[in-house]
Amino acid sequence: MLVKTFNPFDNLLISSLVAAIPIILFLLCLTIFKMKGINAALLNLCVTFLISLVIFDLPFGESIGGVIQGVIQGIWPIGYIIVMAVWLYKIAVESGKFDVLRESIAGISQDQRLQLLLIGFCFNAFLEGAAGFGVPIAICAVLLVSLGFNALQAAMLCLVANAASGAFGAIGIPVAITGTLNLEGNVTSMDVSMMTTLTLPIINFTIPFLLIWLVDGFKGVKEILPAILVVSGTYTATQALITLFLGPELANIIPSLLTMGVLALFLRKWKPKHIFLLNNEEVKVKKHPVGEIIKAWSPFYLLSIFVLLWSLPAFKSLFMEGGALDFTKLTFGIPGSTLSSSIDLISATGTAILLAGLITILTTKSISFSKGFMLFKRTVSEFWIPILMICAILGIAKLMTYAGLTNALGEAVATTGDVFPLLSPILGWIGVFMTGSVVNNNTLFAPIQATAANIIGTNSSLLVSANTAGGVMAKLISPQSIAIATAAVGETGNEAALTKMTLKYSISLLIFVCIWTFLLSFLF
Repeated sequence: MLVKTFNPFDNLLISSLVAAIPIILFLLCLTIFKMKGINAALLNLCVTFLISLVIFDLPFGESIGGVIQGVIQGIWPIGYIIVMAVWLYKIAVESGKFDVLRESIAGISQDQRLQLLLIGFCFNAFLEGAAGFGVPIAICAVLLVSLGFNALQAAMLCLVANAASGAFGAIGIPVAITGTLNLEGNVTSMDVSMMTTLTLPIINFTIPFLLIWLVDGFKGVKEILPAILVVSGTYTATQALITLFLGPELANIIPSLLTMGVLALFLRKWKPKHIFLLNNEEVKVKKHPVGEIIKAWSPFYLLSIFVLLWSLPAFKSLFMEGGALDFTKLTFGIPGSTLSSSIDLISATGTAILLAGLITILTTKSISFSKGFMLFKRTVSEFWIPILMICAILGIAKLMTYAGLTNALGEAVATTGDVFPLLSPILGWIGVFMTGSVVNNNTLFAPIQATAANIIGTNSSLLVSANTAGGVMAKLISPQSIAIATAAVGETGNEAALTKMTLKYSISLLIFVCIWTFLLSFLF
């Protein structure tokens, strides 16, 4: 906070209501006024700038500096990661590798319950970790339809499955971004990552059971229980270990790859007594040699290896002050303000993904560097508006923090006292429902959660992780997710039907997160 007081009216109620204008206006723009996300974000950036400058008395230089700082962080490292992750995915598609790896998954078993676990759950989680931004829901839903699943059913199953992976989409950005917000209590992204292990593993373990129950009831759960346990146990345990010791970047990628591999090996020894077929007929899938399958997965092996290397403490230490590669971190002051920013040229996770992409092109005959560059330009053209929106929202978050708006809101919500942890995940749920993004949700509401936690004496990282978990549950029914899912399976116009199918699961999971967070607040 760079102002003298967060209560300019000497009345907490009035000050907090004024501080809430950017958030309330943002939600109204997206719902009542039906504005595009980018237009709503830019309008609210202007409104927040004026409120910070005129009402909360943030100096002009600091106001401009806060916006510039948000834009820089939106582009680097956040935008950098997004572009590189989607670019690598496009390289895999363009080179033909993606078709091979997709068919290699579908061909493991003819039982469509097992195909659902492999594609709807594991592959969904993998694509969420590698690309995010609607890619997993669209691709996996289409693939399930091609295997005989009903269109809306396939979309619903993929949305429900995404509840197990949405917190760590696109190389863990939703959690990683919390480390750029200077949260009260010195909360880091690693703190939040570690705290998620108290809640998300319970959900992760449950989702595969729920998916099978949705397509074949308790009979189906009983018939393939060993396979469900393999999936739930492997994915849950692996993700918990990674988020606890390595951080959010690989929290979807490695667990999903490992789970697919373990399940594939398990199914070579174990088969269900009854092969479940939705339409009583097998769907033929092209078989590929093992060598070809291994090559097809190579972009994502490389991605995992490089991101894992980038996550190691020994590697990170090279870029710390006095480290051998310290000179690659560009730190500079923002003119006219007391603020500063930095750009990590090599240590940014986007650089790890860039290397994976370059090596993939270098080792793949079917794609050239010129084609790769064309795909890069296409990716930038497709994502510059979402990245600009993230920049604007980060600018809003910086202004709210420096001008004291976040403190005013934190003080206001803290008046609910010890009951606030029960309500905390609802704030995240609302954020994702309105913006369609856990990244945007955490950018807007994580500072409020951290401030409120500090005031009521609760662990700040617990409430930020609750904000994340609650937000993920809203991805099941956020208008953005629903629109992507229905469009992918050719059911545009049936958004209301799909929302009705997923709503009860979103609400049920949210209620669990609320109650569980409330109980955890007594321990932390």
